[in-house]
Amino acid sequence: MTFKACADAYIKANRPSWKNDKHIGQWEATFNETKRGKRLFPAATASINGLPVAAIDTGLVHKLLEPIWYSTPETASRVRGRVERVLAWATVAGYRSGDNPARWTGNLKELLPSPTKVAAVEHHNALPYSDIPAFMSELRAKESVSARALEFTILCAARTGEAIGAKWGEIDLEGKLWTVPPERMKAGKEHRVPLSARAIAILTALPCDGDYVFMGATRDRPLSNMAMLELVRGMHNGLTVHGFRSTFRDWAAEQTAYPHEMCEIALAHAVGNKVEAAYRRGDMMEKRRRLMADWAKYCAQEQASATRTNVRAIR
Repeated sequence: MTFKACADAYIKANRPSWKNDKHIGQWEATFNETKRGKRLFPAATASINGLPVAAIDTGLVHKLLEPIWYSTPETASRVRGRVERVLAWATVAGYRSGDNPARWTGNLKELLPSPTKVAAVEHHNALPYSDIPAFMSELRAKESVSARALEFTILCAARTGEAIGAKWGEIDLEGKLWTVPPERMKAGKEHRVPLSARAIAILTALPCDGDYVFMGATRDRPLSNMAMLELVRGMHNGLTVHGFRSTFRDWAAEQTAYPHEMCEIALAHAVGNKVEAAYRRGDMMEKRRRLMADWAKYCAQEQASATRTNVRAIR
């Protein structure tokens, strides 16, 4: 078995458990030549694709990774992880034996610097929370599906994929709750989002003659994952949709007294099973409703009052 044949077999075996086509496409692009526009790009693993998987050693993996380790460390780290998984599959399947030459700890770690030391971590550009009321005011004035999708995404502190993939079956308008199923969540766990009055207003104004809340060009397809990003870039160049989650988190930390764990769960971040279970029950969900309602209220206020950071409301 060649390494490429093992990679194909690994993808085939794991495809049913992977969440979306984008994730599958990223894996396939690692091991296959890809075309972008008129240009062809070789597979990241081109140097070992045709070799017998049993012959691949640490030297070959190091030679594969070193040219991209310093220029694109994040991509190189992902390639290393995928090569390691394929080689592990090949070992269990009986096509090779011995240690995994793509293993990091106690192996490649001694030959290559940590990816985080090669280049600074690139964070998603976020809007300062003091500027969010003016941004939201401009956004509400726009009449398009992408504008409503972006506004809903910001109000729910959601990820792009969660919002554009939302289906009407996940929405409980009467209960004012959006339940995202595990297969569409990054952590693979169901996530419940309390919906503010403005979020409900956005939903009730949308057509509901298809499965998707934010429909694309046709009823059976959701909005493109680039639609909101292009809108953001047109309004404020340099920002990302994901960055609004950071805006929400900064606002919650600096302008409210809500517990850290509650704010993390609002972002669908893992905080520990026992803590998460507590915050998902009864009155904790009601407190989370108040958190999201306060966020929506802040987003809707006038810019002048939003910048008066020395004024605090007494509850």
